[in-house]
Amino acid sequence: MGNSIFGIGISGMNAAQAGLVTTGHNISNASTPGFTRQEVVQVSNLPQFTGVGFLGQGVAVSTVKRIYSDALANQLTLAQTQGSQLDAYYAQIKQLDTLLGDPSAGLAPALQDFFGGVADVAAHPESVPSRQALLSSANALSARFQDLDQQISEMRAGIDTQITSSIASINRYARQIASLNHSILTVESATALQPANDLRDQRDALVAAMNQEVRASVVKESNGSYDVFVGNGQPVVVGSAAFALAAAHSLEDPQRVEVGYQNGASAALISPASLQGGRLGGLLSFRSETLDAVQNGLGRVAMGVAQTFNDQHVLGQDLSGALGKAFFTVAGPAVLPGSANTGTAAVTAVLQNVNALTTSDYRLQYNGAAGGNENFTLTRISDGVPTAVTFPTAGGYPYNLNVEGITLTLSAGATLNDSWLIEPTRLGAGSIGVLATDPAAIAAAAPIRTGAALGNTGSATISAGSVSSVADLPLPATVTLTFNAAAGQFSVGGAVPAAGPFAYTSGSNISFNGVSFSISGTVANGDMFTLERNINGVADNRNALALGALQVANTLGQNSLIAGSQPTTSFQGAYSQLVSQVGNTTRQMEVTAKAQANVIAQTKQAQQSVSGVNLDEEAANLLRYQQAYQASGKMMQIASTLFQTVLDLGR
Repeated sequence: MGNSIFGIGISGMNAAQAGLVTTGHNISNASTPGFTRQEVVQVSNLPQFTGVGFLGQGVAVSTVKRIYSDALANQLTLAQTQGSQLDAYYAQIKQLDTLLGDPSAGLAPALQDFFGGVADVAAHPESVPSRQALLSSANALSARFQDLDQQISEMRAGIDTQITSSIASINRYARQIASLNHSILTVESATALQPANDLRDQRDALVAAMNQEVRASVVKESNGSYDVFVGNGQPVVVGSAAFALAAAHSLEDPQRVEVGYQNGASAALISPASLQGGRLGGLLSFRSETLDAVQNGLGRVAMGVAQTFNDQHVLGQDLSGALGKAFFTVAGPAVLPGSANTGTAAVTAVLQNVNALTTSDYRLQYNGAAGGNENFTLTRISDGVPTAVTFPTAGGYPYNLNVEGITLTLSAGATLNDSWLIEPTRLGAGSIGVLATDPAAIAAAAPIRTGAALGNTGSATISAGSVSSVADLPLPATVTLTFNAAAGQFSVGGAVPAAGPFAYTSGSNISFNGVSFSISGTVANGDMFTLERNINGVADNRNALALGALQVANTLGQNSLIAGSQPTTSFQGAYSQLVSQVGNTTRQMEVTAKAQANVIAQTKQAQQSVSGVNLDEEAANLLRYQQAYQASGKMMQIASTLFQTVLDLGR
């Protein structure tokens, strides 16, 4: 009996000691990130049968288990990876919002100053200082475009650097998880499958850290190892083997860093859309959803200002009487052939209608010849909408394709799956410049002037006239319009004898050879009106007024897919829309990120209530195990006394 009691006492002391050690381990790791509370699992030893029944044989420690909830851990990991994505996105877009919305460094004040200079020239067309001030404000405007574009490009380069850094972190975590898989498998195999709790905690912490970089799914194998997958199911950890991601250049844009899956010496690109969650997902989403659109949108405004101003400026006349020339440089669309192309075909793009430009890029892919056609797919990248494009093979190359403000020309030699990235406006803001250098070369005047013959007997008047084309200008000689009362029309003579005659309706517009004007009032037979070159028109401001009107005119946003569609917004309106969109998205991301932080805090609290260390509870456990240890010691003392009594009886 004494021996039995002694053994029970020893088992109790061992169990209490294990409890004390485990409790002390919990207390010492209360602040250790990723640590999961552990608990001793005790079981009764098999009882001994006696004639009076089964007598207990004490206690044994079967294992030390983690108090771990897969469901809560997964919820916390998912919340954290979503929060990390939102934080990364918000950190980037906040910078962009500050850049675009700056009241002093943004584009709006530069646009206002430029058109203020145009208005000043319109008010004082003969003033050289006013013209010089306009050139200065034009250079300041182009510099502002270029500076904004440069800062956006620097943000893009910074994002590429962060993507590369995130990939390196993911690879490091993958190697560490694979190493821990091996260690856990080795340790647990050598200890009759007893769980290596601390090693498992370290592995779970690494999985959580990886999810801070990118959403990673985990498959738990029956042997206790983790298989980890990212993207579209690309494995980065399988058992004790780790597989690497790599920073790779886009097949379409060699300056753009993408995420690839390392396969030998090469890396197969992973679709950015599949890499959600974490810092990497936030960076990729911001770049594709916001940064590309903003740089394209800024380029669209720059190209709109430059091209529409040029179009109007060449319709005017400068101080020397010469026709106006292009005022700004205008960037053309960029076409980037895919690096995997095997054919010899080339695609070129030219700006056709600046009013119809969008903020999207496009991808053109060759699908081969079938059914007597050359088949392509044109995809608008902003919304992913594909459009099938076919050309009759019999028609022969080159083919022309009009795409929302640009014209693509396709040459022969494409092979299956060859592709091209078309960026209509990406270079617009960075490439704008001022061609005009001479203040006298600013075409503020109109190249034509109208007049009425002194001998007219009617009361009709002729408008100052406007110009829509200079193909037939300057006028080589005076054009006359003579009224024939019997026919009710004007005949045209002089420089353009092929024009007319024109039926007369008071106030109606008369147009020919790029010139438009109106005659209003009562016309007498033989009344004559003239159209001639604007000699010495230094005080003429008609073209300057037309240039100034561009500030508020709707010149952008035309839907080229709808016949008769008109532009819907001005330069300032388009830029304001850009700023507003970024600002709204910034506010949305800020609110969403804060809400997600609350979700993370609540989920972590729920997870820690189960798996975290409660110091008050552990202190109570210390007392409990101490008392159990002391009681077991007392039992052994009693057993020793009993055993000594038995020995004394034998003496």
